[in-house]
Amino acid sequence: MNIIIENTITQYETMLSLPNEKKEDFFRYTMMKPLEDMWRTINVPMKAKEPNGYDVLMATQMMGYLDIHNNDVAEKALRDLKEINALEIAKKTIADCIAFSSASGLVVKAEDIIFGMYIADPIKLQNEDGYCGFGGIPGYVTITIHPNEYNIPRMPSLIAHEFHHNLRFSYFDWDHGDVTVGEYIIIEGLADSFATALYGEEYLGPWVTSIDQEELEYSINVIREGLDVKGFAEVSSYMFGDEFAKKEGYPPVGLSPGAGYAVGYHVVQSFTKRNNITIQEATLLSAEDIIKGSGVL
Repeated sequence: MNIIIENTITQYETMLSLPNEKKEDFFRYTMMKPLEDMWRTINVPMKAKEPNGYDVLMATQMMGYLDIHNNDVAEKALRDLKEINALEIAKKTIADCIAFSSASGLVVKAEDIIFGMYIADPIKLQNEDGYCGFGGIPGYVTITIHPNEYNIPRMPSLIAHEFHHNLRFSYFDWDHGDVTVGEYIIIEGLADSFATALYGEEYLGPWVTSIDQEELEYSINVIREGLDVKGFAEVSSYMFGDEFAKKEGYPPVGLSPGAGYAVGYHVVQSFTKRNNITIQEATLLSAEDIIKGSGVL
């Protein structure tokens, strides 16, 4: 398997040097071009047919990418990312993930893994402490980061989390519109457990660690009643909590931010420990089997 690390630092430096009227097409047709098949798979066109329509520029801003015209924030972030050799960290992390998986016979069903690192809007990703990622299409791993003291040490764990989505979806179909709450919490719980197996629990993200024990027990009770709920809006409310749901116009269900992630991680951890099963073995099991064997839900 080939690891292709897009040199987005150089790409950003080039884009920042361009006049504003040229930045959008550079972002679309140079920076996003390597991800074109990924965007096509999730029905995001490179350029909208109508002015200000939905396309890769709008989609990335909705996902928390920094506005391409915000030079000051981008320049500072680039300096920080270059200082820590972020692209080298990414390359080593993905290589470690591949080795850890292949030792148990697990492989991502793709010839290449294309990795892209993009600058995050620190305000849009405030609840995520300035970083998040996407790994839902095998062969593509992206992260969005506004580097800071909290998320820089956690970058390998985030990449491993997104890599595991590549792995899981190489063996199980993934359909946002048809996924249940139960399936979604296990997808995320497995990904965080995979990252923990590689890098340690202390590097878990805020989507898991921000919920205390009392809130976790309450969230387990709420999610237990909604395990079979389907539909993108409804499931998102369980995964991301009421604050997100209200902002997006989805029905709130009484949960804190990241509740679905925290419950999913707790369920998977309980399952693997109770049954003496590795995260690699659990990756190939159904969500139903993991939930039933966890003793939690």
